[in-house]
Amino acid sequence: MTAATRQVFRLPDLGEGLTEAEIVEWKVATGDTVEVDQVVVEVETAKAAVEVPVPYAGTVLRLHAEAGAILAVGEPLIEVGPAAAATGPAPVADVHPEAARYREEEQAGSGNVLIGYGTGHGPGRRGRRRAGGPKAPAVAPAPVAPAPAPRRAEAPRVISPLVRRIAREHGLDLAAVTPTGPRGVILRRDVEQAVASAGTAAETAGAPVAATPAPARPMPERIPLRGIRRAVADKLTRSRTEIPDATTWVDADATALVEARDALRRSRPELGIGLLALLARICVAALREFPELNSSVDADRQEIVRYGHVNLGFAAQTDRGLVVPVVRDAHLMTTAQIAAELAGLTGLARSGGLPPEALTGGTFTLNNYGVFGVDGSTPIINHPEAALVGVGRIIDRPWVVDGAVVPRKMTQLSLTFDHRVCDGGAAGGFLRFVADCVENPAVLLTNL
Repeated sequence: MTAATRQVFRLPDLGEGLTEAEIVEWKVATGDTVEVDQVVVEVETAKAAVEVPVPYAGTVLRLHAEAGAILAVGEPLIEVGPAAAATGPAPVADVHPEAARYREEEQAGSGNVLIGYGTGHGPGRRGRRRAGGPKAPAVAPAPVAPAPAPRRAEAPRVISPLVRRIAREHGLDLAAVTPTGPRGVILRRDVEQAVASAGTAAETAGAPVAATPAPARPMPERIPLRGIRRAVADKLTRSRTEIPDATTWVDADATALVEARDALRRSRPELGIGLLALLARICVAALREFPELNSSVDADRQEIVRYGHVNLGFAAQTDRGLVVPVVRDAHLMTTAQIAAELAGLTGLARSGGLPPEALTGGTFTLNNYGVFGVDGSTPIINHPEAALVGVGRIIDRPWVVDGAVVPRKMTQLSLTFDHRVCDGGAAGGFLRFVADCVENPAVLLTNL
């Protein structure tokens, strides 16, 4: 096959100044037939997970990176050739190691489960389309000397790469490990137990019968800082390094706020207005009164940049980590419009479908950490913003009203702010305004 018949697709520019991405999962293997605009790989950038389509049709000749690898924009991603190229086996140099092993196991019907691939038959199969004619009959494996220890009839089922690594580092034969996971999958605890048992047997063989072996110490797990996790780490480190922050807080009676939320649910359920939307509307109103908090610091030019618009970020916890979607131009929205935008962005964040531009450009952040069942926090400012409001859980507590102690729905509000943009007077005034609106939200609900 000549070089002219091969098409190399390189990692494209994913926008928002992103320069690299991590391979999460390949959707195809070497030898598969692909069509134009077919999704072939899922990658994760510093901002979101993205499915990448291929612009060529034909047969996959080579995958240039394995799952977990980090590629820079412009580096080779996948190589595609004419569909007819799949009638014969691909050269060894062009076959991705895991994909090659997958094809061998598929032909042999081993049932072995690899990361990112299904088995050669059964419900785990991903339904890839293979090029060429009917699949060749399975080739019998070469005779293998019998193992000294009893082994299972089928190949070991291992999904986690960490489990494989631990076994490899200890010279452990996975075929001799007894699985305890669902459908016979070998788990980390199975490998650690086997390692501990092997160590105990070795110590017992050379020690007095009465000796008691020391318990095995679990190996530490090392988790690479990649994708969203690395972006969060970089931003928070930069915030704590560059911003001289301070935090102030106040207890607020949220009884009226909860009653307003409940009344809206009964009378206008179609609006979908919840506590987060009401709190967002309160923050926007407070920023109009105290614009110092809606700003950032340009350290290079020694200037405070005060914004005339409010792009309101809100913290959202997802399976991929903490993200902060941004409601753009929140100062122009009604409470109902803010509620709709919050619901839409939250859904995209949890499904991994947020576009990168939805995670940038914020001027102020709202963090409702009360959903985690905690009362207070001193959150880190979302750099390069200048302030962040935190809201604790709302619970019944005794409170003095008109000289009498009565149960009220109380919450703790906190404000973390950049001390370069304002002093304690403005910060305290802002937080007191927010607390007053929480205690008497009716004034903000005249225009839903």
